[in-house]
Amino acid sequence: MIGTIAMRELRSLFLSPLAWCILAVAQFILGFLFLAQIEEYLALQPRLAMLENPIGVTDVVVSPLFANATVLLLLVIPLLTMRLVSEERRAGTLPLLFSAPVSLTEIVLGKYLGVMAFLGILLGLLALMPLSLLFAGNLDFGTFAAGLLGLLLMLAAFAAAGLWVSTLTAQPTVAAVGSFGMLLLLWIIDWAGRAVADSGQSGVFAYLSLQRHYQAMLRGIFDTSDVVYYLLFITVFVVFSIRRLDADRLQH
Repeated sequence: MIGTIAMRELRSLFLSPLAWCILAVAQFILGFLFLAQIEEYLALQPRLAMLENPIGVTDVVVSPLFANATVLLLLVIPLLTMRLVSEERRAGTLPLLFSAPVSLTEIVLGKYLGVMAFLGILLGLLALMPLSLLFAGNLDFGTFAAGLLGLLLMLAAFAAAGLWVSTLTAQPTVAAVGSFGMLLLLWIIDWAGRAVADSGQSGVFAYLSLQRHYQAMLRGIFDTSDVVYYLLFITVFVVFSIRRLDADRLQH
């Protein structure tokens, strides 16, 4: 049943012009950034050739591309998640959803996996850009895989938070703005984390930062604590979404 709901969500996304516009605009911007990074690498090659241990194309092109993709998708994902539940609430179809012979867990996971399937397609198209470099050179597959995994976990965290905010309101626009504001706060909270760390106090703000756990993966460093952080983040917001819908069901 979860798969059926997920396919329904994915199909509804592709039936709307929003998904196609997001795919087109995202690929255009990321393609431009990818070509810009290649030009920068070509400009750096004479100086890199004089170094004993020069950095490779993965560090100059792929890692910055993944970092830029995260910032772009921070803006995009709230547009994808804003209608997941808020549209049902606004249209008055939420009671019908509750009366269906499926559990709230299946409903939430189905909607979440539907968005993740769309993001998986977008991520696959993005991954083809660095892989195209294999026709002219080599890639550090360790750094590439770590960065790609980090990006996947980051997008999954964005989607989970956006889903939860969508359960709180009947207005998709409010859900989009709320999701963006919360994700941006969790992105820049790293600044406060650095200040706390410099003062010798607890680094709780640094640990909560979405960006901080991603930076290590961009450098090709795989740390299970970073993966656990994202998995806990996703689980918490998915559970919050289920609990929110459960409270709505009791009211009906």
